[in-house]
Amino acid sequence: MKAHDGMYIDGAWRPAVGADTIEVVNPADEQVIGRVPAGTAEDVAAAVRAARAAFPGWAATAPAERAARLAALRDVLLARKDEIAETVTAELGSPLPFSQNVQVGLPIAVAGSYAELAATHSFEENVGNSTVYQEPVGVVGAITPWNYPLHQIVAKVAPALAAGCTVVLKPAEDTPLTAQLFAEAVHEAGVPAGVFNLVTGLGPVAGQALAEHPGVDLVSFTGSTAVGRRIGATAGAAVKKVALELGGKSANVVLPSADLAKAVNVGVANVMSNSGQTCSAWTRMLVHRDRYEEAVELAAKAAAKYGDRIGPVVSARQQARVRGYIEKGLAEGARLVAGGPESPRERGYFVQPTVFADVTPEMTIAQEEIFGPVLAVLSYEDEQDALRIANGTVYGLAGAVWAGDDAEAVAFARRMETGQVDINGGRFNPLAPFGGYKQSGVGRELGAHGLAEYLQTKSLQFQER
Repeated sequence: MKAHDGMYIDGAWRPAVGADTIEVVNPADEQVIGRVPAGTAEDVAAAVRAARAAFPGWAATAPAERAARLAALRDVLLARKDEIAETVTAELGSPLPFSQNVQVGLPIAVAGSYAELAATHSFEENVGNSTVYQEPVGVVGAITPWNYPLHQIVAKVAPALAAGCTVVLKPAEDTPLTAQLFAEAVHEAGVPAGVFNLVTGLGPVAGQALAEHPGVDLVSFTGSTAVGRRIGATAGAAVKKVALELGGKSANVVLPSADLAKAVNVGVANVMSNSGQTCSAWTRMLVHRDRYEEAVELAAKAAAKYGDRIGPVVSARQQARVRGYIEKGLAEGARLVAGGPESPRERGYFVQPTVFADVTPEMTIAQEEIFGPVLAVLSYEDEQDALRIANGTVYGLAGAVWAGDDAEAVAFARRMETGQVDINGGRFNPLAPFGGYKQSGVGRELGAHGLAEYLQTKSLQFQER
């Protein structure tokens, strides 16, 4: 696609206030593939004004009509899926089949789910002598990351529009071309002017301006816990709602009764997916001491098979970050059994699929989010020890449990301090709520729980009903 040199505001592409631009780089070959405007606070203010002006009309639009616009959006995304997948691959680096099946396929399904929810959700109910209404919160400031550029946009924008909110989106600066394609799709789907607006720019400039703007009623942010804290503090000072989907350091717990080979192979695949750039990736594998060395050997072999099958990480900065964590693991005494810090190619931001053994719970690579293709394998003494290790981080976003039967796995999963747990390789469900405990965030995305984030409640009391 050809990058737009303006912002999508009030239903049209408009020139940015300033002349600064952001280069979009293909992480596989380090070539510049486009430039987009670096938005300012003035651009954000214009977008918020448009969203504020459009809000009364969109909020008053019948849910069936909002559902029809979302269904049309899904259809446009489906019709342009190949173009979008190629764009995601170009600016993020994920292999094209992964971009087609996951990066684009998943958000199309999510958009469709919100078209159905908008049409079927009960926005009104009678409770005793009261009528209770669920009403849109207002103007949403959506700030999205680069790792799943279309999915993260759809997971915020679709429920916001279904609820009757209007939106200003500030996408990640590494992957703005996908966001521009989404804006084109919104326009083609016939969403009224001002209901959706796009401002590209840097996080500390455009993102901060959006989070701080008094005309924004709810800030929905996905990204690092450090930035989420600042956004939460800003929103709290203004007494406005936030939805924060933040970091993770998820545990993949393999109980003694589990099918070890399956648990390890699926676990390694989970970590290597999207080059490890997934906040819910199971980056800590916990195995009983009696089967530990067998698991380490299986994990090393599984990781070695990925080799050239994974794409690069998104940027030179991210590559340096991940390699720094690998070096930290070595310095703290972990045993390297696959991969390492050396770059596998002369060009491109590639990182070797890496597996560490002899990792202890207090090591940096067992505590901090790496966001790269790096797996730490830890041993445990018994179930209580496994639970202590699994819960022993500040995060609680996702995880997995493997056991001889589902009931045993569920009994362990219920004690985990985490928002979503896969049982014996359970597949992802786009209708189930996604979000974390502890410092992994506030609120939920996807399904009816995701819709609820963009609604507020009003009750009317009567003498008799």
